[in-house]
Amino acid sequence: SDPITRDKLRVVFPPNYSVTMAEHLIPAADLSEQISTAGMEASGTGNMKFALNGALTIGTLDGANVEIREHVGPDNFFLFGLTADEVAVRREVPAHSSAAINASPALQSVLHAIASGTFSPDEPGRYASLVDLLWSSDWFLVASDFDAYDAAQQQVDRAYRDPNAWQKMAIANIARIGYFSSDRAVREYMTEIWNAGSAR
Repeated sequence: SDPITRDKLRVVFPPNYSVTMAEHLIPAADLSEQISTAGMEASGTGNMKFALNGALTIGTLDGANVEIREHVGPDNFFLFGLTADEVAVRREVPAHSSAAINASPALQSVLHAIASGTFSPDEPGRYASLVDLLWSSDWFLVASDFDAYDAAQQQVDRAYRDPNAWQKMAIANIARIGYFSSDRAVREYMTEIWNAGSAR
């Protein structure tokens, strides 16, 4: 395939992303990538919208992902990464980032490509600080989760090659995502947060 150009990136990552753009993008998606670090509560309503429209989720046990996986079923969700408790423990390990990178030839290859300017030939050092941060700190544990993410993506690839199985999983997402309706959310806010009685 030909190299990714900046023009192509503008198509994938539109600079004017808005509700109107989302109305077209979300129903067209097959896979929703919710790759936040467990415990950060970064996954919210966006992944619910994708699931409601039939996109399968690849993600960590963070935010709404936890409940989505419970409702659509683990067989219809591509899980990877550390749990919130494991994240807390891993952050206490000295040099956890360099240890994770040294244990992963695939990640070493990716970081070498980034550091050598493969993705920024006009400015080879553009991402040097990002690579240095992964080696030295990596608060979000990208290195620790990388191999699990790579393995989950391979599961995605295998599943996508079977259209019937993929469609079955997508339909299961649509059918079981009703729990996240705004009606249920408003009722819970009224009774559990505002103590205002049930909504009618």
